[in-house]
Amino acid sequence: MSAINVQPLNDGVAFGAQVTGVTSEALDDENVRAKLRSLLDDRGVFVCRDVEQTPQMQVKLSQVFGPLKEHPVYSVARADRDNLPGVIVIASGPDSCIVEIDGKPLVTWQPWHFDHAYNDEMMYAAVLRSVKIAKDGGRTAFADGIQIYNDMDPAIRAKAEGLNVLYNLDLRYDRQRFGLPRNFRLVKNHDNTLSEENENGRCSVHPAVWTRPSGEKVFHMCPYGCRGIEGDRSDAAFALLAEIWAEAERVMKVYYHAWEQGDMVIWDNTRVLHEATGSNPEELREIHRTTIKGNLCHGWWEEQSPAQALT
Repeated sequence: MSAINVQPLNDGVAFGAQVTGVTSEALDDENVRAKLRSLLDDRGVFVCRDVEQTPQMQVKLSQVFGPLKEHPVYSVARADRDNLPGVIVIASGPDSCIVEIDGKPLVTWQPWHFDHAYNDEMMYAAVLRSVKIAKDGGRTAFADGIQIYNDMDPAIRAKAEGLNVLYNLDLRYDRQRFGLPRNFRLVKNHDNTLSEENENGRCSVHPAVWTRPSGEKVFHMCPYGCRGIEGDRSDAAFALLAEIWAEAERVMKVYYHAWEQGDMVIWDNTRVLHEATGSNPEELREIHRTTIKGNLCHGWWEEQSPAQALT
């Protein structure tokens, strides 16, 4: 029988874990697979160390948690569109967006978000693999929505309860109404026109707070691509969202993952928010990410009701 070893992240956070012993052979053992599924449900995110760094292993590990699904945006770069469905590439290059935070230029930076917020169906989870690791920066940050919810000021948390938030694919930072760092400057937008094409695109709707089958409540909203509150796109709506988000950021306890050779990272996208902290524009950085389908990927289109989305 194969065995894996599970340890805390040792990073001052209560969620997450790190795992060793994850091999292709180990993943053939249903006991190991069940333990990994239970671990993700319990811990929200975990780091696998010293893993075989191949696309096949990344896919095999992903399929422990559910079937792969295609990414909803066709134009997003794929690792291998024909043979690796849903495996996307996030990489620096000449067409990349560049931002500046506290005077430091950064590429592949993304603010706190959950993946596929702009779609009615989120992905359940993902496996990240760093193909080209940046030496200067390039960390990936994770924050647990259960911890955020529990630690928020009850008066502000109450404002998030029952709130349904709008998102779409206009991800330009100069259109983001809240949630950018204080000393933030946009140096160069992405060269592609995806965001411009979706400036007035239809919006998905996702609850700011949801309840897991285990009964725990999860804070699950973000500023990235946010277009207001269902039924309200006024300045007052954005002021409310900014107030809620500021409180979430105040209390979040963050795990910053510094990439090492042999790492793969898995997180529950319905529970854990993440941020790409950016890297030096002079360096190459490339990440491959899988897209895993799940049953708790709540959401609906703005013109629908939640009940219609389930039919």
